[in-house]
Amino acid sequence: MKLVSYQYQKKSGIGIVEGEHVIPLSDGISMLEVMERGFDVYAKEEPIPLQECQLFSPIDRPRKNILCVGRNYYDHALEMGGEQGVPEELVVFTKASTSIIGHKDTIIVSHNLTNQLDYEGELAVIIGREGKSIPKEKAMEYVFGYTILNDITARDLQKKHGQFFLGKSMDTFCPLGPVIVTKDEIEDPHQLMLETFVNGEKRQSSSTSKMMRKIEELISEISSVLTLERGDVIATGTPAGVGKGFHPPKFLKDGDQVTVKIEKIGELVNNVKFN
Repeated sequence: MKLVSYQYQKKSGIGIVEGEHVIPLSDGISMLEVMERGFDVYAKEEPIPLQECQLFSPIDRPRKNILCVGRNYYDHALEMGGEQGVPEELVVFTKASTSIIGHKDTIIVSHNLTNQLDYEGELAVIIGREGKSIPKEKAMEYVFGYTILNDITARDLQKKHGQFFLGKSMDTFCPLGPVIVTKDEIEDPHQLMLETFVNGEKRQSSSTSKMMRKIEELISEISSVLTLERGDVIATGTPAGVGKGFHPPKFLKDGDQVTVKIEKIGELVNNVKFN
């Protein structure tokens, strides 16, 4: 099942995507409520055309920051720092939840803050229920579904501050969506093609099979330290092909369009605007 948060003719809601239509659920509910109670308890309304809907981020304000896994693809670790860049332990950082935007929203940034704007296409895992110290063999029971995340990064600001948070947490720096695909629709999330395009040029092309630490490991290790809650978002890392990894680098410019595609989920499209 594919779920969206949408607006149609000035009316917002949560709906189920079926083909080229959205089946709206009862008025006034949030995605978190649907995740908690299930789909069947809500009344279904008449279908509306998907193409005429504005799609918001399906999770617009998780309870905590977005949990991001760094250098979880070997080839990306190499392009960022050679063999010394390959981590021995799990690397986790966060992006502020206020950085989340949706499909076709604009990534807005000031030249006064960065001239090294970068993209990172990633598979994002949506947690479906609360858990702490989750065993690896039970970790997938806590997954609600999957979506696409673009970890927009100001590389120069990241370097200046010596850590990830500010360079990755500006408003609009976390495109997320356009749908949540429930886990029953994806038999193996580690066998998905992931591609990123800038103005139609393919920059990233890989498979989630190349994650060094699989989703079960990520959930288990992160939950050994903190409680995971319904609606939490875990970004599972990005493969090689980010702008900084090219020689010379290929950073994003004003007017660029970034498209992240993940098999069985869809594509997330955002334009870049420098002020």
